[in-house]
Amino acid sequence: MAFTSVDDLLAAIQPAEGGREVFDPATEELVGLAPQATAEDLEAAVDLAEAVQKSWAALSHEERSDFLSRAADAIEEAAEPLAVLLSREQGKPLNGPNARFEVGACVGWLRAHAAFEIDPEVVMEDENFRSEMHWDPIGIVGAISPWNWPMMISIWQWAAALRMGNTVVAKPASSTTLSVLALAAVMNQVLPEGVLNVVPASARVGAAISGHPKIGKVMFTGSTEVGRIVARDAADTITRLTLELGGNDAGIVLPGTDPAAIAEDVFWGAFINTGQTCAALKRLYVHEDMYEEMVDALVAVAEQMPMGNGLDEQNVLGPLQNRAQYEVVKRLVDAARDSGARIALGGNPDEDRPGFFYPTTIVADVDNENPLVAEEQFGPALPIIKYSDLDQAIEWANGLDVGLGSSVWGNDVDEAVEVAKKIEAGTTWINGHGAVDPRVPFGGSKASGYGLEFGTSGLKAVAQPHVITIPKK
Repeated sequence: MAFTSVDDLLAAIQPAEGGREVFDPATEELVGLAPQATAEDLEAAVDLAEAVQKSWAALSHEERSDFLSRAADAIEEAAEPLAVLLSREQGKPLNGPNARFEVGACVGWLRAHAAFEIDPEVVMEDENFRSEMHWDPIGIVGAISPWNWPMMISIWQWAAALRMGNTVVAKPASSTTLSVLALAAVMNQVLPEGVLNVVPASARVGAAISGHPKIGKVMFTGSTEVGRIVARDAADTITRLTLELGGNDAGIVLPGTDPAAIAEDVFWGAFINTGQTCAALKRLYVHEDMYEEMVDALVAVAEQMPMGNGLDEQNVLGPLQNRAQYEVVKRLVDAARDSGARIALGGNPDEDRPGFFYPTTIVADVDNENPLVAEEQFGPALPIIKYSDLDQAIEWANGLDVGLGSSVWGNDVDEAVEVAKKIEAGTTWINGHGAVDPRVPFGGSKASGYGLEFGTSGLKAVAQPHVITIPKK
């Protein structure tokens, strides 16, 4: 069927009766009803994925890539209703690097994965033998996605798994179930039945994915706390894992940098998706010589960024997705204020306003040990920490047990690269923060997880390496 409206999408995914009410985090109005999968539903999805996996794996890379390309076309045709549903359920605005951007990224990610070449590699050859590395399907991949980028991160997981001949059993976050179900419904117009299965289960029911004996690989994006549970559950079945967990990304602004020249890029590095991004800039270290200029420049940019209902075309910042996350941000900003930090902008939510809106907040004169710095706020509040010695800033940046992304900002790119080499993180961007590319591997260090996604490295991560050694005589 053609999905030309949100009503079309909801008609395809809502249960015939019952279901869990889903509310708009901007207005607290009803969006729709999400089905609630049982343990039996999960088992049925796994059995279906198992039944069709060998026929899917028997297709060539070219044939599976063609299916991914057709799925990308289907998403593109339904892009506007998908974006509107995403905005209503998750809260992010249509414009800016938000809902329409996210749906477009799903299209681009599928097409990129369809285009990657993944051929056997000759790893050794001499006069007697040739050894080749092949990449076989694992079987079923369990994909568990979060609520902050529900469609895009789902595609990050699904695209690689499907391309490599695996089938998928996916569990979306409970608070963004409709968006992921709608995305799958659009894709399943063109994919073979049973290749992609979305199970809208609770955390209790979905927990069975991690240790399921028929699931050979689990991809999880979410908090470090839940990642530890996933890893423990997977241990008994030796289930392979890719874990992209929490981050508390540091950025270092080097002496001599022009604050006005970088302020807008720094802002979006921190406040993309209203700060609800694992690899967002969450603590900024600025040299004392231009500290006040940097604070003022960021405040000037932030004041120009409208926040409100995502369906209003002018807005580029939205609400926090849920009440619990709103309370986390409020607690951390209040603690910073109480400790003597300066609230340069924001920090004064309107408690009578509908929705979970926390104003864009910039906090200055804050200690590195402050909870707003040491804990991941995952919202629209950026602490700016003053430093006088670069080695001290690097030590502070490395001082936490997480290391997903990071950034270095400066006029001299070579100098910035040398600083970047000293930072403990899966990715360090120079004069930018948070931009990901389907061709560039991405993953965390320390408690931010392990395993790589994206590019051919990501394809290999959802495949079974298989060495074939061939005699020449």
